[in-house]
Amino acid sequence: MNHYSCLISKLEKLLDKEDILLNESMKNHTYFKVGGKADILITPKTTEELIASIKICDDEKTLYYIIGNGSNLLVKDGGFRGVIIKLSKLDKITVDEDKIIALGGAKLKDMSGCALKHNLTGFEFACGIPGSVGGAVTMNAGAYDGEMVNVVTEAVVMDKDCNIITLKNEDLELGYRTSAVMKYNYIVLSVTIKLKKADPLKIKARIDELTYRREDKQPLEYPSAGSTFKRPEGHFAGKLIEDSGLKGTVLGGAAVSEKHSGFIINKKDATAKDILDLIELVQKTVSKNFNVDLHPEVRIIGED
Repeated sequence: MNHYSCLISKLEKLLDKEDILLNESMKNHTYFKVGGKADILITPKTTEELIASIKICDDEKTLYYIIGNGSNLLVKDGGFRGVIIKLSKLDKITVDEDKIIALGGAKLKDMSGCALKHNLTGFEFACGIPGSVGGAVTMNAGAYDGEMVNVVTEAVVMDKDCNIITLKNEDLELGYRTSAVMKYNYIVLSVTIKLKKADPLKIKARIDELTYRREDKQPLEYPSAGSTFKRPEGHFAGKLIEDSGLKGTVLGGAAVSEKHSGFIINKKDATAKDILDLIELVQKTVSKNFNVDLHPEVRIIGED
């Protein structure tokens, strides 16, 4: 850690002690529950702390990577050399009539609960998505016929030079698992969504229905990053994998879920390598059988 001494000293003047973790296992910060250690992991509590932290990393020429809730992230077993900046404490949510404004680290589940509390409909689809709103905008997350593109009115983002920009819905270029945020490596600071007033009993019934469907169809009892692969045009990844005879396939501690073939799960003490090797096996098998390329939806970072 000697070569980080100046960086750490600057961070200690900026952040509270508990917001700076050294040699931190990324198993503690990803839904896959795998991954090596990050040299440094910080959790800024304000947008000002976030911006100042990034400037410190830039000044010290230290690599950094922004994460939200770690729900769509796979960190390799060798860990991450540099600083992981986790936005989970930037989670304030406010309501202004039919609009909800949330900081980038706010959980979608909390936003969905907030919408219910204020009799607002249109965000029920996100009730079971485990990620943060920043990550959801980055990926244009969606489920059960709902997508972020349908509700987001604007997002405040920051570019690599720490310029703050407000992007309207059309400027965000929200498409299937893509956005201008991803394209230009923006950091999502806050998101505004617009909903509609409705009967809270109907909103709750819809949330209960989607929760049941999710629990019935998805392997929520195991660590995973949700759907492992993007949906290939004209196909469903899970069906291609199942039709390839791969349902239940085990490699090390990783497995193709028997409940939903589109999920690769950490079945028993998997390593990141187990998961990556199984992803590769699935890709090669599906390509051979159906001449369809599967691309991971999960983000992969770190060293082997």
